[in-house]
Amino acid sequence: MSDRDDIAERLAELAAAIDARDWESVRAAFLPNAHGYRKDGAEAIVRQISDHLGACGPTQHLLGNHRITVDGDTARSLTYARVHHSGAGAMAGKFFECMGEYDDRWVRTPEGWRLSSRVFDMRIFLGDFGVFGPAER
Repeated sequence: MSDRDDIAERLAELAAAIDARDWESVRAAFLPNAHGYRKDGAEAIVRQISDHLGACGPTQHLLGNHRITVDGDTARSLTYARVHHSGAGAMAGKFFECMGEYDDRWVRTPEGWRLSSRVFDMRIFLGDFGVFGPAER
């Protein structure tokens, strides 16, 4: 598998892990000192995502238009995303959908490609942002 194909596969695995709420797999996608979702460190990134989606129903991250450049042991990927978030509980029947582009920086490690940085540029959004929030405890 080429580096480009491997990174595209890592992107798909991360999207599926977020949708499945598989936080261990999400954590493993990032370097321990990564920056993403306006947080520093893999633990803080996972906590940010899990808190954001805690009250949310099913989600689906659709990715496409991958533009991946590899330079030795580093890479950059620009990937379009369309993400649907279904409401749950009191927000059942509501949704939030956003479209934009992930700008990801990658580092090759002995375990494979890992994210060192992730930024999502949300360009279009529809629906009710109220579907998000921490799960009720």
